[in-house]
Amino acid sequence: MNVRVKFLGGAESVTGSRYLVEAGDFRFLFDCGLFQGLKDLRLRNWEEFPVNPATIHCVVISHAHIDHTGYLPKLVKEGFSGPIYCTHPTADLMEIMLVDSAKLQEEETEYARQKGYSRHELPKPLYTEEDAQAVFPLLKSFSYNERVKIGNRVELIFHDAGHLLGSAITEIFIKGDEQQKKIVFSGDLGRYQTEMLHAPATIEQADVLFVESTYGNKDNPDIDPKVDLSRIANETFQRGGVLLIPAFAVGRTQGLLYHLRQLMKEKQIPDVPVYIDSPMAISSTYLFFKHPKFLKETFNLKEFVKEVETNMLVFVRSNEHSKSLNAIKQRAIIISSSGMMTGGRVLHHLYHRLRRKEDTVLIAGFQAEGTRGRKLLDGEKTIKIFGEQVPVECKIEYISSMSGHADMPELFRWLSGFKDKPKITFTVHGEGTDLQAYAQNIRSRLGWNVRVPQYLESYQVFENI
Repeated sequence: MNVRVKFLGGAESVTGSRYLVEAGDFRFLFDCGLFQGLKDLRLRNWEEFPVNPATIHCVVISHAHIDHTGYLPKLVKEGFSGPIYCTHPTADLMEIMLVDSAKLQEEETEYARQKGYSRHELPKPLYTEEDAQAVFPLLKSFSYNERVKIGNRVELIFHDAGHLLGSAITEIFIKGDEQQKKIVFSGDLGRYQTEMLHAPATIEQADVLFVESTYGNKDNPDIDPKVDLSRIANETFQRGGVLLIPAFAVGRTQGLLYHLRQLMKEKQIPDVPVYIDSPMAISSTYLFFKHPKFLKETFNLKEFVKEVETNMLVFVRSNEHSKSLNAIKQRAIIISSSGMMTGGRVLHHLYHRLRRKEDTVLIAGFQAEGTRGRKLLDGEKTIKIFGEQVPVECKIEYISSMSGHADMPELFRWLSGFKDKPKITFTVHGEGTDLQAYAQNIRSRLGWNVRVPQYLESYQVFENI
């Protein structure tokens, strides 16, 4: 039996993760993400899928973030009908996140139609909420360390990746006619020291390895973010402004709440209202209660909720309430998704806040090339929102210590867990010169055979096994 892999996404980009594996006559897709950021990448979402979705036997999902799951409704709409394998929290999070993704697309399409800024006479969403709902009957979820048969000769085991509630490193076991081989997908690897999640599990052997590269060539010291949070919040309030934090709804928002409450208790920042303007963040927070086994034993969930459920916390549920926040001029914190500012309620906050010199926009995580967040970090003077170029007059701040991705030392710490060299290592989910430098660094430090795959490239990884 021959085994081939085709890179349908996540190759020389940090979005659109999709890897097609063909083991003999069995075909499965690992991850099924949405492309985000640069226009050329986003247009791939609208192209005909490179293979007939009806010929794919199953999909395996590493974790729930949209750049790993957001294309599933389109794949199902175009004919895929097989099982989708993931962990228990990932299944629950997908039911929240894919519906949210669909609603955002429908709302933005309608807004573009009303305002007339779309180039299409009748703009349409990539998929609808009904399309998203069609995904959920296909989900099959499991715990970590369960061996799951997904084909006659293919099995998998999920291990804790420490990146997000339920995120997984995935071992794929393929039994050939003569021997068994193992492919390991790192998924997105988390950090080794966090309040809520475990460190990434150690994997000791792989014949073929796919390793993420988001911070592959960057040091991101694991320092206490409260120092920067305190300074940024206090400077903003002294200017008479509002602090806006675009944040991923799952993981980042909950971490921010924890740190902000600690700062208020210690009287390091004023006890001001904190508005959580993300229905998805509100819904996903309750999933932490449903899946306590996926959290650190040392993390006291009840104490966390007790800490954040104070007068300072305001859940913003309706669109009307969300829009009313634009009237607040000072001494408030607004946390809203999406984290890379590609859509969602954060856009209308940016539309109003970017113009105000008193306000601060705090970017607290990785920003893919072409996203509004990357453009703000790059110092662009105007940002396009709702078809209009909005001037950037507010203060832009950035802290990297709250990122959910392992940095270069942590990635090499994880790679050092392998007792033998993989036959081949693919560096995926990275971009630009940093990706190439990371690959070369693995070659020089570990002596491994490393490839940097390109979009739509195909490799035969095993022959006559």
